Amino acid sequence: MSAIIQRIDFGQARKLRLQGVKDGQILTGPQTVHIDLANGCNTNCTTCWDHSPLLTLARTIEWKRKQFDFQAFSLLAADLASMNSVEAVILSGMGDPFVNPAIYQIIEVCKNYGWHVTLLTNALLANPEKILSLKVDMMLISVNGVSPKSYTAFHPNLRQSDFDRLCHLLEAFAWAGKRFKHVQVINRDTASELVEMIRFANKYNAKSITYKLASLGHGTELCAITEEQRSQLLTDLIPIAHQEAKKLKIETNLDVFREQVTAGGLATAPIKDVGCFMGWNYSRITVEGKILFCCSTEVEVGHLAQGKFSEQWYGKEWQEVREKLMQGRYYPSCAQCGKLNQNVKIGQKIKEKFGEEIYLLRTGRGKNSEAKNSQNL
Repeated sequence: MSAIIQRIDFGQARKLRLQGVKDGQILTGPQTVHIDLANGCNTNCTTCWDHSPLLTLARTIEWKRKQFDFQAFSLLAADLASMNSVEAVILSGMGDPFVNPAIYQIIEVCKNYGWHVTLLTNALLANPEKILSLKVDMMLISVNGVSPKSYTAFHPNLRQSDFDRLCHLLEAFAWAGKRFKHVQVINRDTASELVEMIRFANKYNAKSITYKLASLGHGTELCAITEEQRSQLLTDLIPIAHQEAKKLKIETNLDVFREQVTAGGLATAPIKDVGCFMGWNYSRITVEGKILFCCSTEVEVGHLAQGKFSEQWYGKEWQEVREKLMQGRYYPSCAQCGKLNQNVKIGQKIKEKFGEEIYLLRTGRGKNSEAKNSQNL
């Protein structure tokens, strides 16, 4: 497939995006589009809302077999390219993207458009040679445990041999000079390894670690951290991990993770103190073609069956959600925001460019905000 890279002024698109937040309007397309390629998964993480053995209501076999068709993906990619704003594509799934047999063709399509390609995956099904030959930009590798004991507790269907394979893959990427990122979801089985995760990342030359307090529900609450672990994380483990990360020069999001742990209960995101800016920057598309405002399946703003993504992005339904969140009227799932890191970073840019007053106004906390009497989280 020949390259079809177009020269686009992404700098101008970024300026328009920030200006759009200031104005409360949409002036350009998204920067990042997240596309699910498969519902099925080769693991059954205890924290997963789709595949955990702890779920009170399991997903159907029919649902798990659904995958994003290659031809449909090609049409979507052409539409996204026409928006002259998309810089990056995230490929993942409600399961794992490597379950989709067309994964390498799909990566090639994305690279031919010149997009930065990120894969969210447990990596166990990945072919490292193909990943390297296709020049995948980033892999967010869902590790979740850095010992055979914690890894197999977090993934009950896996064995030590699977942990050994993961380590082999990480070593292969490190030897090739690829500094991919580790994702560590923290629950009762992995919390004690917070510091050791820094050393594990250093061993395999990871670019960074993203810590996430497990977002739980529908039965998975059974694997939540205990209050004793919460206290230990806040008083001991997070400060020690900070020191270890500084010593080994490993980038982390420990400051944001601390906020997640501090939130208490099952909440993982102090969203009313951060705000949501995903409506200007990001969208997720499911295997079924549902268009999501963010990574939450609760906030659906369209469907590919209703028309082109590029048209729906500027539509009434999407703007109504933006306006609702600008007023500080959040959804229940916002308490477990999966884009907290990104919202924190974008919020900081808003404050730096336009000042605290605009930032507060666009997060429902301004002097004249309609959200003063709204029911927030």
